[in-house]
Amino acid sequence: MKKKLSHKLTLFYSSNFPQKFNSYSQKKYKVTIGIGGNIGNTKKIFDKLILCLRKDARFTLLMTSPLLKNPPFGFLEQSDFLNGIIRLQTNLCPNAFLKAMQRYEKKFGRKRSFQDAPRTLDIDIIFFDNKKINTENLIIPHKNWANRESVIIPLKRMKNERKTKKSYGWNERWN
Repeated sequence: MKKKLSHKLTLFYSSNFPQKFNSYSQKKYKVTIGIGGNIGNTKKIFDKLILCLRKDARFTLLMTSPLLKNPPFGFLEQSDFLNGIIRLQTNLCPNAFLKAMQRYEKKFGRKRSFQDAPRTLDIDIIFFDNKKINTENLIIPHKNWANRESVIIPLKRMKNERKTKKSYGWNERWN
């Protein structure tokens, strides 16, 4: 199913997006990641990522957003992107989590040719618990997350789902 938000923005709904997977985990950190891609069958890549994350004992999936098709920014001479949000829990520290996500990007064919280049899978750490990190390799919260439709719209859709379904069992500050 899809819902057109504007001539540039469309939401897509599928079996994994949006989805509530777990309402509780004993893992220490709640993490919000943004996923995006515009090369290959992006929906299929995202579904395979969900499958991998579910099988990976280091993570407990909580929920996902609907997917948003939106135009690229930065480098504009490329196809539209599909973006979504995944909420999960982990015991990994932020740097180990980053390395794990980079391994998943590589597994799904990510090549880093230049900034804002087309890609099969991009995983950004939007929030890592309530941590603030600003190092050469890692900035949390993700730089400019609040100005990106590709983050804000799916995040708001998750928030609305959470409000309407109290059974999710986790409380998050959204601002």
